[in-house]
Amino acid sequence: MAMNEQLVREIVREVVSRLQSTASQEQYGIFQDMGEAIAAAGKAQAVVRNLSMDQREKMISNLRRKISAQAETLAYLGVEETGMGNVGHKILKHHLTAERTPGTEDLSTAAWSGDRGLTLVEMGPFGVIGAITPCTNPSETILCNSIGMIAAGNTVVFNPHPQAVRTSLYAVRLINEASLEAGGPGQVAVSVAKPTLDTGSIMMKHKDIPLLVATGGPGVVTAILSSGKRGIGAGAGNPPVLVDETADLRKAAQDIVNGCTFDNNLPCIAEKEVVALSPILDELLHYMLTEQGCYLASQKEQEQLAATVLTPKGLNRKCVGKDAKTLLGMIGVTVPDNIRCIVFEGEKEHPLISEELMMPILGVVRAKDFEDGLEKAVWLEHGNRHSAHIHSKHIDNITKYAKAIDTAVLVKNAPSYAALGFGGEGYCTFTIASRTGEGLTSAKTFTKSRRCVMSDSLCIR
Repeated sequence: MAMNEQLVREIVREVVSRLQSTASQEQYGIFQDMGEAIAAAGKAQAVVRNLSMDQREKMISNLRRKISAQAETLAYLGVEETGMGNVGHKILKHHLTAERTPGTEDLSTAAWSGDRGLTLVEMGPFGVIGAITPCTNPSETILCNSIGMIAAGNTVVFNPHPQAVRTSLYAVRLINEASLEAGGPGQVAVSVAKPTLDTGSIMMKHKDIPLLVATGGPGVVTAILSSGKRGIGAGAGNPPVLVDETADLRKAAQDIVNGCTFDNNLPCIAEKEVVALSPILDELLHYMLTEQGCYLASQKEQEQLAATVLTPKGLNRKCVGKDAKTLLGMIGVTVPDNIRCIVFEGEKEHPLISEELMMPILGVVRAKDFEDGLEKAVWLEHGNRHSAHIHSKHIDNITKYAKAIDTAVLVKNAPSYAALGFGGEGYCTFTIASRTGEGLTSAKTFTKSRRCVMSDSLCIR
């Protein structure tokens, strides 16, 4: 979906106006001081934890409606502010967030009844959760996390990425509007008007925050795991997709390119490189080039791309989340609008293959057989244990790959986004905690187990 400049200007003007209304900023969760934000979230949590499940669900249902109604605004705002991603795909992601993120139905009680009485194990809230969110999926992450966290009886303090402040704070405001309209408290989600490393540090160290959740790169995950508190970390991935000789190659080409180009490769689960067995690699590339809008980069163009998108300090942020035509334009290559992915064949050590790029550049690595392909895919995943994909009809190969790659997400014979419930079964999340082991987070992730025992009573069999 092309960016409508007039519409974007109107959206930004309206959002800025609402965010700058000082009379309502704090009511809707936006503070100047992190300490005040945390205190407000604490007061709101004392109310939320005593609300019935029905009341929490009313708040969440209203939030779902607001997300769907504001999907286009949030998508345009996110792309305009960060310069990353695809508006049409971000609209889809917001609808997915609204429709497929678990709420109170994700919470359940276990019970044992016997001669010695009744024991219940219930899922209780942590209290006030501190969350760090990225610029790649700013509103999606905040909204998805909030649905699960509030459903579990928590409130949340966000320290969003500074490059996505407007988008993030607008999402925070929507959450509180939804709560107030449904009869709940305001300030169930809070943030600061100017998030920084310092405000994040205050949040992570604050005595009233028992649980930290980080969605971002390895640095922020390491920071929360070094905090001395319980941490849930959704960090880096470099998801490989392995294609063997039994795959439906035409479909594999379509699925791989669709997954790689979704939101310009910003999702952490997206296909970042391909490992293909030698007998089928040329045919797979043929379908990618002739049917899926791929551009084959020459050796010189690969070198130019590497020099452009990679810096001594990591990725060039001006390239992250850009489409293939824009990236090629940066090196002086003009291509038609239907080109949506840049492909080439290279060794696994190639910098455009071994690095997680978060842009639609897809290197293809040749493997002599399945065992060689398995070894190369595992190496490319770099032990992140995040996501991986495979196209195969050989069940033993799929099983071997699943065991060897050992990731939180494994998608078989589908685009990567099937893992988020888009064209696949299951629920949606934008916080996949591979490093700390929770996997795809949901409301129950943000609870602690509480056992209640009554001895020698209430067994009525």
